[in-house]
Amino acid sequence: MNYNWNWRIFGELSPDGVHTYWDTLLSGLAWTLATSLAGWGMALALGFAVGALRTLPARWLALVGTAYVELFRNVPLLVQMFLWFFVVPELLPAAAGAWLKALPNAPFVTAVVCLGFFTSARVAVQVTAGIQALAGGQRLAALALGLDLPQTYRFVLLPLALRIILPPLTSEFLNIIKNSSVALTIGLMELTASARAIQEFSFQVFEAFSAATLIYVLVNLAVITAMRLLERRLALPGTLGAR
Repeated sequence: MNYNWNWRIFGELSPDGVHTYWDTLLSGLAWTLATSLAGWGMALALGFAVGALRTLPARWLALVGTAYVELFRNVPLLVQMFLWFFVVPELLPAAAGAWLKALPNAPFVTAVVCLGFFTSARVAVQVTAGIQALAGGQRLAALALGLDLPQTYRFVLLPLALRIILPPLTSEFLNIIKNSSVALTIGLMELTASARAIQEFSFQVFEAFSAATLIYVLVNLAVITAMRLLERRLALPGTLGAR
């Protein structure tokens, strides 16, 4: 059986009679970017907080941070996605659960929250490693200058750690873009789900997923380029990020 290649499929109208299949892909890309960027913002905020928590002198706070990391890092992403979407609303009070289910963009909100928590655990590990890679005298010097512990982290340790961990953070950013495809399982029409919809309606499976693959590659290359430029801009002499 010979496969009938048809690259012109993207210019044809989709079943809604208004948009082309190319519009469907672009809509999926928009949802992928929105989900990834929102989840990444959440992951950075939580990851830096938890990562710093794991390096504090108070042992019980460090244990709380470690428990957070182990919980969200060791449960598969797909399982977490289903838990957030199907289970959490049932555990909330009836009114809150009903409100959550009735959200117009419930799959998007769920995907952002799930990706944010899942990726934050991985970011936290990177932040902890970055802080521990710094010379211990920097913390002591900051305290000796009159800074309290929160100020030491805010103005000294975290800014320097960020410069050190930019390369692994780039990998995590790429991962969250690719992991957003898991959201198709809860009904979010992101890029992979859009390609699958095109394949189901047009039966042009290779064209649909080839286009989606190319878009993923181009987006990730853009991210890598931007992060490399940022790494060079933020690098300081004497740190691991300097070139």
